[in-house]
Amino acid sequence: MIRMTEPSKITSVPDHQPAAGGIAARARASVGPKYLSGLNPEQREAVETLDGPVLVLAGAGTGKTRVLTTRIAHILSQGRARPAEILSVTFTNKAAREMKHRLGQMLGHAVEGMPWLGTFHSIGGRILRTHAELAQLKSNFTVLDVDDQVRLLKQLLQAENIDDKRWPARMLAGLIDGWKNRGLTPSQVPSGEAAVFANGKGGKLYTSYQERLKILNAADFGDLLLENIRIFREHPDILRQYQQRFKYILVDEYQDTNVAQYLWLRLLSQAPSPKVVIPGRVEDANPESRDSGFDAPHRPGMTEQTAGTPTATPHVKNICCVGDDDQSIYGWRGAEVDNILRFEHDFPGAKVIRLERNYRSTGHILAAASHLIAHNEGRLGKTLRTEDQDGEKVTVTGSWDSEEEARGIGEEIEQIQRQGEKLNEIAILVRASYQMREFEDRFVTLGLPYRVIGGPRFYERAEIRDALAYLRVINSPADDLAFERIVNTPKRGLGDATVQMLHDHARKRRIPLFEAARAVVETDELKPKARGSLRDLVAQFDRWRAQREVTAHTDLAQIVLDESGYTEMWQKDRSADAAGRLENLKELVRSMEEFENLQGFLEHISLVMDRDGGAEEDAVSLMTLHSAKGLEFDNVFLPGWEEGLFPSQRTLDEQGRAGLEEERRLGHVGITRARRRAMIYFATNRRIHGTWTTTIPSRFLDELPAANVEITESKGGSAWGGTGGYGASRFDDMEAFGSSYTTPGWQRAQANRNRGGGRTGAGGHGSFEEEAATFSSSSSSGPDFGSFSSRRRGPMTIEGELVAKSTGTTSEFSLSDRVFHQKFGYGRVTKIDGNKLTIAFDKAGEKKVVDSFVQRA
Repeated sequence: MIRMTEPSKITSVPDHQPAAGGIAARARASVGPKYLSGLNPEQREAVETLDGPVLVLAGAGTGKTRVLTTRIAHILSQGRARPAEILSVTFTNKAAREMKHRLGQMLGHAVEGMPWLGTFHSIGGRILRTHAELAQLKSNFTVLDVDDQVRLLKQLLQAENIDDKRWPARMLAGLIDGWKNRGLTPSQVPSGEAAVFANGKGGKLYTSYQERLKILNAADFGDLLLENIRIFREHPDILRQYQQRFKYILVDEYQDTNVAQYLWLRLLSQAPSPKVVIPGRVEDANPESRDSGFDAPHRPGMTEQTAGTPTATPHVKNICCVGDDDQSIYGWRGAEVDNILRFEHDFPGAKVIRLERNYRSTGHILAAASHLIAHNEGRLGKTLRTEDQDGEKVTVTGSWDSEEEARGIGEEIEQIQRQGEKLNEIAILVRASYQMREFEDRFVTLGLPYRVIGGPRFYERAEIRDALAYLRVINSPADDLAFERIVNTPKRGLGDATVQMLHDHARKRRIPLFEAARAVVETDELKPKARGSLRDLVAQFDRWRAQREVTAHTDLAQIVLDESGYTEMWQKDRSADAAGRLENLKELVRSMEEFENLQGFLEHISLVMDRDGGAEEDAVSLMTLHSAKGLEFDNVFLPGWEEGLFPSQRTLDEQGRAGLEEERRLGHVGITRARRRAMIYFATNRRIHGTWTTTIPSRFLDELPAANVEITESKGGSAWGGTGGYGASRFDDMEAFGSSYTTPGWQRAQANRNRGGGRTGAGGHGSFEEEAATFSSSSSSGPDFGSFSSRRRGPMTIEGELVAKSTGTTSEFSLSDRVFHQKFGYGRVTKIDGNKLTIAFDKAGEKKVVDSFVQRA
């Protein structure tokens, strides 16, 4: 017989939870998801905190990418959201691909159905194509690149009769991009800002540009977010759809977001409700003209707009932003460090998790970087630490000048290489790109392979190639490739048709392009304006070639750049990189001082340009500090820590204290790129704007902790003496070397080139065959600095014809011959002067032409 207990007499049993640290808890942890294994406590907290707003302050080398991807994996594995309900935003397509790959490895299968994992612009573009009609576009609209954008703006400037030389289209493109990055539509641009372009026409041109884009069914990159924001503000129902769709929002590199990206995220991060609060930004001349309501950053001009309802503090959903305020270094392109500094203010109740355990650098490096960045006032605060050994101290080395700095770093790298370390684990991080030139030259002399990250090598930059092309034509009039490059640079009205005509004549007569140009300008083949421009160019080269005999090659280079109009072209250019290009041209002229003549300099360039090691080659990495973010190396050299250069004087002048703090963050990024060794250099004398300037060490050096820094002596040579009092000259002891090319480093470079296939320079000037070259060592004539003394040979020939051969050869035509010309028609020869014919054409009248352009009738 079964006895039943009365319900009222049953003793309740409390819910059981495994005791912390108990057998059950430890056993449960052992069978937990594998992707959580290996996380430190702070990383695990960031992964498992899934409710509400979370800010993960991830210092350099603390594993932020792993945290972000593991968090997504955890959300999916816990069933908190489906893949299509997660919005994950990165800054690059590469980062998005890496996240998908890592997720696949963590979950054990390919990650499918995550359409909202991508960059701001790719996701914004997808939303805009879905609602294109609300932006007066079709879903198949075209996204313009920068070149298309500039061409369109040039058309608008012409329509408004605005001088595009005084007010370049590229400058206007930069202004419009800046306004869009701040979320400003044409009607919201402050009148004061619009007035900076074309005497107040900036705003009108912005309006015309947007209207023209609609007609063309096109958008630029700025529109991909700006139109999203406008649609969300004007159509709350659409905004509500996306708010309901995204259960989780994750953002990488939050410290680099600009205002438009910030507004876009703020709109999507509100929990959906019938009363949607729409944050907006209206820049106004009066910063006090703000509406009350949504609690947004109180920066000048920020206002909050509602969608027809009273404002109220909105509910926020599960948003997780990962970033590091100490690595916000892109303010120059619109990034707002305030976005991350105000996260707790924007998202009340947010949980802030600090990742401070560094897995990259040694103790001394982290202590130096942390002590430096602690001098910034605008930061949330964290201190990087490591469980690794202290390692070597950060070294600070002073040099007499920038040449000694390059020599010292070169010697240090060779010593590291002799210790068996890879060149791939060595990086040089400079503040300005023009600093690279001396290192590139030094590496060629030493035979050290190198690569430039984030841009071309110094001598491969467009402005340097243009300047070198002018010098190559002066040195060798037969250098067709160089002449063709600059015949219409800067613009001279000599288009493709003119160049093709020169090619046709040169090919028929078997003469260089330059001689073809000399012949054609004496005829009526070209229109008067083009003929005049080409004649002036030929005369300029003749004059420069004559000056070469009596003028120093450095002075000649400056004369050529000025008289050709090339320097003026960049002075009038209002683009952001124009100033840097002018600096590079000055650095080019300065680099020529090390050579006795133009020929020696160009031969040196041919050796530099001939180095084209593949991506897999073991080589030193050379880059700017801005390009180094996200990278890491065992050995990092940081040259140029001087006032005016680093921190940049231009940044201080334009941005004041905010600029100084960003420069300090840049220093923090540079130091934390190093795993084992960080080596800082400064020079007492540096060539700035073509003039030697005595500099003082950067203020950042005094902000480093003495206990973690060691002062070392430069290995670049003597600090005193030498030519001009600027340090030991490489030519002080020339008896040891017949030429700068006889150094062991040069010979090693040649051996490396021979192993790579025995290539020689290709075409044009500066190409040489090592078997045909001997080095000058005659004591009577003195040393030949950096140039070759080639064996005597006859004039260079091209297809059997002498290069220097006069174009005034006897023509195959005779007086009264009946001929045909494609442009002028039929005519009769009335006068012959060498290969130039005077022809009385039936319809065009009397013209002078080159005989290669006519044929017998």
